[in-house]
Amino acid sequence: MTENPAELPIAGYLDRLSRRPGESFAVKVSVPGGQRYRARLVRVVSGDPNPAGPGMRLEDLSARFDAWFAGRHQPIRPGSYALVPQAPRRAAGPCTWTALIWLAALPTAPACVLSEEEGALRVALSIAPDGVAGQIGARALRMPHRPALRCWHRVWLSADPLAGRVALGLRALEPGGLDLVLRDVFPGLGLPTGGGSVMIAAANAAAPAAHFTGKIEDPALLAAFRDAWPAPDLPLAADDPALLAGWDFARDIPSQRIADIGPHSCHGALVNVPTRAVVGARWSGAEMCWRHAPRDYAAIHFHADDLADCGWQTDFDFTVPQDLPSGAYALRLACDAGEDVVPFYVLPPRGTARPPIAFLAPTFTYQAYANHARGNRDAAYSERATAWGAYGCNPDDYPLYGRSTYNMHPDGSGVAFSSRLRPMLTMRPGFLTFVDARGSGLRHYPADTHILAWLEAQGFAFDVLTDEDLHEEGAALLAPYRVVLTGSHPEYHSPQTLDALEHHTRHGGRLMYLGGNGFYWRIACAPDLPGIIELRRAEGGIRAWAAEPGEYYHALDGAYGGLWRRNRRPPQMLAGVGFSGQGLFEGTHYLRLPASYEPRFAWMFEGIAEDILGDYGLSGGGAAGFELDRADPALGTPENAVILARSEDPPASFVTVPEELLSHVKTVTGEPAEALKRGEIVYFELPGGGAVFSVGSITFCGSLWRQGWDGPVSRLLLNVLRRFAAP
Repeated sequence: MTENPAELPIAGYLDRLSRRPGESFAVKVSVPGGQRYRARLVRVVSGDPNPAGPGMRLEDLSARFDAWFAGRHQPIRPGSYALVPQAPRRAAGPCTWTALIWLAALPTAPACVLSEEEGALRVALSIAPDGVAGQIGARALRMPHRPALRCWHRVWLSADPLAGRVALGLRALEPGGLDLVLRDVFPGLGLPTGGGSVMIAAANAAAPAAHFTGKIEDPALLAAFRDAWPAPDLPLAADDPALLAGWDFARDIPSQRIADIGPHSCHGALVNVPTRAVVGARWSGAEMCWRHAPRDYAAIHFHADDLADCGWQTDFDFTVPQDLPSGAYALRLACDAGEDVVPFYVLPPRGTARPPIAFLAPTFTYQAYANHARGNRDAAYSERATAWGAYGCNPDDYPLYGRSTYNMHPDGSGVAFSSRLRPMLTMRPGFLTFVDARGSGLRHYPADTHILAWLEAQGFAFDVLTDEDLHEEGAALLAPYRVVLTGSHPEYHSPQTLDALEHHTRHGGRLMYLGGNGFYWRIACAPDLPGIIELRRAEGGIRAWAAEPGEYYHALDGAYGGLWRRNRRPPQMLAGVGFSGQGLFEGTHYLRLPASYEPRFAWMFEGIAEDILGDYGLSGGGAAGFELDRADPALGTPENAVILARSEDPPASFVTVPEELLSHVKTVTGEPAEALKRGEIVYFELPGGGAVFSVGSITFCGSLWRQGWDGPVSRLLLNVLRRFAAP
């Protein structure tokens, strides 16, 4: 088999990002060229390939696991659709296939709205780049009129085999819109009788293709011939004697089921998680939440590039050795054509004695950014990756593996779901996000290895936990630890993870928030969709795209999405600081404030003579950079919180984030907008012995390194962690 240039020469993913000793990972691998490959265990100590930094350090543990496997190509089939395995049975006679559709962009190739297959016989109702198309077996009709964009239309294909009549129709729901019917005669026409399957938003059940990008509502099959549709907006009616099957998308919105209200109960299932809880053809505007008016949200937004699960078969199982310490690990997969490194975390065994320190890997954030195509993989990027021996594959070149929630679908709608059940190219040791003129250009997974490498260099024993574990297990997961450390960008959280962290600090636990722009977006998860997170970029915030009005509530849990700040849980309530300023990937320094010199805080600054902290670093060249957080009592910063240091001289690229602005001249605090472009290092204590230390910047941990794990930033963190980890 020849390699597909759109695919990596070898790629893998796991059924989960974390396991405990004795538990097994299911490892899924695709080798398009079919070569045999080797899998070895490594421990990820440092994922920074910058020769001026700690360097790439993957500790070889092949003595623990080293095996060869036969390679095979495992295809990826993106595109969401609905599959009804059993079409409605019916006697010979007329039939109509119909649906309501809404397009934000015209397809570049024929896209199927509704299809039925019975052996070699296929019926398809499609939208082509130049109009509407119908197919019945080998017979085809084409109407050279395109539906208007961002408007609802009724489309239908109707046939009467006895008379040989066929009709293809397009009618706008809005008055004055298109109302067209193409009529023809097909003698000897044969129609399905219900022995096959029905697909919505695609065709060809054996190898789905012709994926539709747009909204569909009320798809149905009718035992009638229609060469006109006087009332195109009439909803499906279960008591309509002509209804053979009709799928009411207003039902079971949180699920992947579609319910047939017709007499044959031809229910179906969604594939690749299209977007539900979207405004439909009959949205009234009376309610903004689909739970209160599901009929207003009786549409599904399908996308040709949706990808919920690659669906690869398991190549082998890797059982975590009973004595493998908690930490960051990976499986190194190598064949003659290339290599992949697939990361995972090992949690501590249940019910055992543990160190007092836990690092909480922000895997929900890694997943939200997974395969973020930024369009920046230029010659300079490639040259640096090659020179440093960095991870050389960039999502810009591999759209087949799915996009991130920072990208858009072909019709311009935002990607609202992200899956970890696929190769995540951005979650690889050595992956470069930016060509950083003053540093390494790392974000997320590789950037957070700065923390792990620092912990090891300072001699701290620690366990690793993940967001997904915390979401599932709650506060009990944190109970054994005196202090929890976040990553550099713990941006995405569920209610369960925030509740657990809040419980930890209010019951004597300590939290070290070591990043910026954290606890920012609310996500939803569902037990019956493991590995999937949902995001609605609702009103407010720095957004890569904006959710459509009326589509601010998650489909999976029915909760209002968007910023935690808009959900009345600003980051300041947990961490004391919250997002305030953002710029390019560059940094500045902090200046110590008078409070930092008070005797009661002398323990934090022991061994630090400098007034300026972090005017260096591997992330943008400064400890206060890229995204900055500030304190604000009005947003929940505790009254006893102390600001120890504040960034100054923000780079020219920095802006005040929109949620801080009320108008072009007024901010939420009354301060000048320029003054809100700041990061602050904050400390406060809670009743019961809990305490929080927050650094207010994404790039802070890049400054733990200064020609070694030295310097005032490293010393500050060392002092705080020693105190927080003590009884």
